Amino acid sequence: ICDKSNLKLEDLLKKNLVLTGMMSVGKSTIGKKLAMKLKYEFVDTDKIIEIKEKSTIKEIFKDKGENYFREIEKKITLEKLKKRNLVIALGGGAFIDELIRKEIKSTCVSFWLDLNIESLLIRLKNDKKRPLLNQDKLEQSINKIYSARKEIYNESNFRIKCDSMKEIEILNKIINLYENTGNKV
Repeated sequence: ICDKSNLKLEDLLKKNLVLTGMMSVGKSTIGKKLAMKLKYEFVDTDKIIEIKEKSTIKEIFKDKGENYFREIEKKITLEKLKKRNLVIALGGGAFIDELIRKEIKSTCVSFWLDLNIESLLIRLKNDKKRPLLNQDKLEQSINKIYSARKEIYNESNFRIKCDSMKEIEILNKIINLYENTGNKV
């Protein structure tokens, strides 16, 4: 017989693992695999928004504007952050929101997936679904967004430079850092 009388709820619940970074850096791809390895639920905030709004993010930006999108993003993200044992892939701009960032810093372990501009250019050159990208001036557009966000992304607990890493190396590095950070609630 195992005595569980001194087992606390917080020993069973672990902090959420949050992935942030630029669009197309691999937050959803890496996030799904992390969730499987950790046996957590995977949450892609952009996908939830599209399902709730019955519209793509690009259409939401076009029809209702970026401010409307950011308010929905904030509401959904803050709602998800209240749960535990999740791997959450944020939209590229979500961590920029002060309230979201504050909540993540106090309740989660966050990882900035960072990728060089050249690699982002290759991944985004034919992408027509990103509302903040100007395809005609793609490099300039990516540089502008990256420059505006990098200092804030850097407030994450960890920065993973993905440039020369294989997917499995990224996964293993994140899991190792996450499991060694006192991720209990």
